[in-house]
Amino acid sequence: MSEMITLELVDLDLSADSKEGAARALAERMVTLGRVTDLDGFLADVAAREAQMPTGLEGGIGIPHCRSAHVTAPTLAFGRSPSGVDFGAPDGPADLIFLIAAPAGADDAHLSILSTLARRLMRPDFVEALRSVETPAEAAALVAGEPVADAGAGAAARGSSPTPPLPDPGSARTRASNAGEADIAAARQSSQQPFRVVAVTSCPTGIAHTYMAAESLQQAAAEAGMELTVETQGSAGFTKLTPEAIAAADAVVFAHDVPVRERSRFAGKPTVDVGVKAGINRPAELLQEARDKAARGEVADHAPTPVETAGEDGDGYGAKLRTWLMSGVSYMVPFVAAGGLLIALAFAIGGYEINTAPSVADHFVWTEAASWAALLFQTGGLAFGFLVPVLAGYIAYGMADRPGLVPGFVGGAVALTINAGFLGGLIAGLIAGGTVLAVQRIRIPTALRGIMPVVVLPLIGSAVTGFLMFLVVGKPVASLQQALTDWLSGLSGANAIILGVILGLMMCFDLGGPLNKVAYAFAIGGLATPNEGSLKVMAAVMAAGMVPPLAMALATTVRGRLFSKTERENGKAAWFLGASFISEGAIPFAAADPLRVIPASMAGGAVTGALSMAFECTLRAPHGGIFVIPLIGNPFLYLIAIAAGTATTAGLVILLKGMRKQAAPAAGSPAEEPAKVAVAA
Repeated sequence: MSEMITLELVDLDLSADSKEGAARALAERMVTLGRVTDLDGFLADVAAREAQMPTGLEGGIGIPHCRSAHVTAPTLAFGRSPSGVDFGAPDGPADLIFLIAAPAGADDAHLSILSTLARRLMRPDFVEALRSVETPAEAAALVAGEPVADAGAGAAARGSSPTPPLPDPGSARTRASNAGEADIAAARQSSQQPFRVVAVTSCPTGIAHTYMAAESLQQAAAEAGMELTVETQGSAGFTKLTPEAIAAADAVVFAHDVPVRERSRFAGKPTVDVGVKAGINRPAELLQEARDKAARGEVADHAPTPVETAGEDGDGYGAKLRTWLMSGVSYMVPFVAAGGLLIALAFAIGGYEINTAPSVADHFVWTEAASWAALLFQTGGLAFGFLVPVLAGYIAYGMADRPGLVPGFVGGAVALTINAGFLGGLIAGLIAGGTVLAVQRIRIPTALRGIMPVVVLPLIGSAVTGFLMFLVVGKPVASLQQALTDWLSGLSGANAIILGVILGLMMCFDLGGPLNKVAYAFAIGGLATPNEGSLKVMAAVMAAGMVPPLAMALATTVRGRLFSKTERENGKAAWFLGASFISEGAIPFAAADPLRVIPASMAGGAVTGALSMAFECTLRAPHGGIFVIPLIGNPFLYLIAIAAGTATTAGLVILLKGMRKQAAPAAGSPAEEPAKVAVAA
């Protein structure tokens, strides 16, 4: 632990007045010691983690932390702020600030020590000792778990014992603490069987909040006389709760900000499901809620799907709706890919007249290319026939798990029957999932629960969905779908170019995020009822999505000195990612320098989208990048559109980064100092 924090990494008079300033001040100390290679890149990773969830804790503690490719070794920096810095804690600013930096591939031993520190921050004596130390050396020793005479004396004067050193993460004592075995052993000494709880804690990085929540829950359980076993799904790995422990538990507590792994293990138990910070700030309340649910006999009838558990606690309906829709789209894409590519190959081999060929079941000549083209076309057409039912079925699945599948597929089939198309599939999936969720909320006798998922829910869900789709909403949706199809078919000139600009901007704004997914879903939805306009839209969307990673690859090749060593390595991989239509290949660059990379990417995407529409390029495949160029209408012009957008983005990034470098002090940035020292040595 002493290797992670030294006196040079301690600032007992931190003057920053914002969390960004505090993180920068502490990170600069890491840069000076060579623990961080790229200050701005590392701070972008810290900010990205902070955006997921504030890292302030009650009691005046802030723990900004992240994993980052710009970190060379696990490092802690500690700052004590006289005025306090707001890290989003409900009780006000933090005066004790830990900046925790872990490499992207940190080993388990280091992460275990960091998790142990996170647990210690939940102990009042340790926190008070941090506030009383007078020198950086004492603070570093205290955090490292080394003897500190002054800190010990101060603790004694306050009537508490000195803070013991950090335990070895592999020791029996630590393992017992992680599993809550000490509390269990104490509880079993009583004559009355204690209330038994199992818990799972997790956070996006799995470094700090995961273990703090576990420690808080264990302390609260001990005070309440409960028997608690915690599974910490953190970066240091985790040991699964045994089936016996889960079976014997009276209730379950989930304190998590990422989906619980293998959540189906806990089906049928009274469950409290909250964000990880609730596990830190109000553990006693959560345990009491678990006890109350068990007393009322409230159990989880089904194991939530990954879609249901996505997002943070408190997500609004809009965020959940987007997640449900993306669930359906993600399952539909393979059908679009297989069907679209088969049809495109059929046209390439047999020409467009192949769509009038007789069924290959009745007429197939092994030596005729036309017969093989017809086989591909008819097989692809059958794959396309599943698009709308699969979309509707898996939207319902995302909402209601397996009981929603049958009503969703039925609703999708109805949408096809009444020509409601892609929009009809969206509506049918939401109706089916909502119906099943509504029925699940009805309290039923325990004896009937066994037949609910396989009989009652599919039956009622299918009946209600069919009624609403056939007789209520189906016809209006079909009319709207026809209007959309007609609009896409008539796209030309300025209208097509404007749509291309909008789609290009959306594809490049968040690089695989919600806006990107909306544009992509719009494009592949058009493939469900293909026409000239929808094929142009698909081409524009794929071309724009290829631009950001290709542009970053080009920029790192042309002006490598403007990028860090890690970014230059990422640039090599970005060539292939961009060529394969994987927009996420540009995310490392956008995270490190969002104010320059994202606007430049959007500009290039807009150029490519507009040119693709202007050139009337078409595409039947939903994915593939340059590997499906032979299947694209006007392929040469399509490549020109991609090249123009790539050059635009790369040029803007080089220009903007060059301006930043020119504005830097002549003496060099802090990130350059460690290199100069190393050369001098």
